[in-house]
Amino acid sequence: MIQLAPFQAAIFDMDGTLLDTEAVFKTIVFEVCTDLGFEMTDDVHRSMVGGSHERTSQLLLEAYGVSFPYALFDEKCRVSMRERSHGGVPVKPGVHDFIAALHANNIPTAVATSSRNPHAQHHLSAAGLLDLFETIVTRDDVTHPKPHPEPYLTAASRLKISPANCLALEDSLAGVHAAHAAGMQTVMVPDLVHPNDEVLALGISVMESLVHVHKAAFPH
Repeated sequence: MIQLAPFQAAIFDMDGTLLDTEAVFKTIVFEVCTDLGFEMTDDVHRSMVGGSHERTSQLLLEAYGVSFPYALFDEKCRVSMRERSHGGVPVKPGVHDFIAALHANNIPTAVATSSRNPHAQHHLSAAGLLDLFETIVTRDDVTHPKPHPEPYLTAASRLKISPANCLALEDSLAGVHAAHAAGMQTVMVPDLVHPNDEVLALGISVMESLVHVHKAAFPH
């Protein structure tokens, strides 16, 4: 079993890592594209996972041409996601137990997400997780989104913990690159996207779920 090095803070990605939202969002993306007269593919969707608003816009314009109505697509996706989250937002297995164990060991926690602040606040609140984190870094808090390390460096700075002493939990390739570039001990917990050769070459840990990360962090 993988044993994690000691760490002084834990920083989580949001969608697909804390929240079980990526599968729902995938359904929405396919539906909205069809409504707008475009055909979404698994490859295009996979390239979008974990990306920022700007990166997603760029990918969709590259895939479908400049006539793709990104602003309308984005708005329709947001509306649909909000409607579907009225009954609450599901969390990934192991989230509550792992965060409880971190807090019991006086290890501060943060979120570093590519989502904008209103979306992040709404979703974490709907999932009942909002009050469990010392700080939440969103797209609105940084100049450069993932895969740039700025979101993770900002979270570490707010927690006043050196990035080298932070554990980062991620499900996306962009997020893994961001956390690794920030100099953090990085664990990929794959959701819809699996690690590619480039990510595996970084030498990071890949674990099946946060239940497994919990066991590796607190083996006793």
